[in-house]
Amino acid sequence: MTGTDVNAIGYIAQGLFSARFIVQWISSEKAGKVVAPTLFWQISLIASFLLVVYSILTKDITILGGQMIGYYIYVRNLRLQEAWRILPLYFRLFVLIVPIGAVLTLLFGGQYSFLSMMGNHQNIWLLAWGLTGQAIFSCRFIYQWYYSEKVKKSVLPLGFWLISIIGSILISSYSIYLEFYPIFIGHLFGMVVYSRNVVLYYKSRRRKK
Repeated sequence: MTGTDVNAIGYIAQGLFSARFIVQWISSEKAGKVVAPTLFWQISLIASFLLVVYSILTKDITILGGQMIGYYIYVRNLRLQEAWRILPLYFRLFVLIVPIGAVLTLLFGGQYSFLSMMGNHQNIWLLAWGLTGQAIFSCRFIYQWYYSEKVKKSVLPLGFWLISIIGSILISSYSIYLEFYPIFIGHLFGMVVYSRNVVLYYKSRRRKK
């Protein structure tokens, strides 16, 4: 597989990630408040799968780690919205098996194994920067998961968007240094949507007062 093919996978993945936030953005603008439509989580699953493939092909452990954390959280949110079981059985089985395949690749993938990925990072400080950014960025969905379980419904609270902005800034600087342009472009667009959702959140709060 050529570098162009690998980048194409990355651009498609980031395009889908951007599309999910366009869907979420439009739904929120119509509702006048921040909402999380079912389609947002469905697109997230497909995009996450593609980004797992991209991260393995580019041998980047930071991107892979972030996707592995968020993957099952997307599934849980579909369950909370009672939209998981309406998906075709073959799709649900595929979704649940993908992380297992990724783990097997990390263990026995030869040039795409975990050891190979670690060897691909010669600059330990850059790796630490990327991992920090990805850890913060991934925490947004851990926070979202915790918050949703607390209120017993799928929601995107204010903290989700604030954590997203901070994580995006760190990952963008990391990705531009390594010339991971699909990642950089995706996060650049994301920051616009994250900021708009913060504005919508405070507007809806003012209307309630």
